[in-house]
Amino acid sequence: MLIGPIANGAAVVLGGLAGAFMGSRLPERLRCALPLTFGLSSIGLGIILIVKIKSLPAVILALILGAAIGELIYFERKIGEFGAFSKKLVERIAPAKQGMSAELFEEKFVAILVLFCASGTGIIGAMTEGMTGSPSILLVKTIMDFFTAAIFATSLGYAVAMIAVPQFIIQLCLVAAAGIIMPLISPTMMGDFTAAGGLVMLAAGYRISGIKLFPVANMLPALVLVMPISYLWTSYIHF
Repeated sequence: MLIGPIANGAAVVLGGLAGAFMGSRLPERLRCALPLTFGLSSIGLGIILIVKIKSLPAVILALILGAAIGELIYFERKIGEFGAFSKKLVERIAPAKQGMSAELFEEKFVAILVLFCASGTGIIGAMTEGMTGSPSILLVKTIMDFFTAAIFATSLGYAVAMIAVPQFIIQLCLVAAAGIIMPLISPTMMGDFTAAGGLVMLAAGYRISGIKLFPVANMLPALVLVMPISYLWTSYIHF
């Protein structure tokens, strides 16, 4: 039985529902301060993951190519459209949150979607459960995601709970593919993949904290490219 993805998805749903229900009942200082803490946590986790890098040129190349692909296919715009669709869907059964522009909603929604779905903890945790059957890493993420979803839902509303859908699908695919992929992955490839995820999380942290509006979602194709590029670089270019 897949414990980790189910528990993690349930935490996002429950946290999103609880936070949206509480809404303005939470003190304003708490609703403003905690997202900054989450942004800082994302930055810190990103730094920890970046130091696992094995081949800097391969990671940078993957990041540049991935960001270029993301820009060309308007990946972030598509994720923003998913957020807008989620918002309209839940507004049919729940009242909309007031006082936030569509642009600000999209900016925040994209950042937290990346934080939930593309974090190194989630990816590594799902692959670990697929290989060993242990959900321990994803259970740690589950605890953090519950509170993160609750806080962001106080301002973004019930749409936050919808993030559980793509998150569950991604983790389910990773668990299923882990048994096939992991035997083919070298420590160098895994280190570079982890570092690329750390760079994406670093950008997401800057965005959540309001420091710099990185196009985080457009960087996600880099996570698909980094392992093949790392393999080719270390095999045929790096001496």
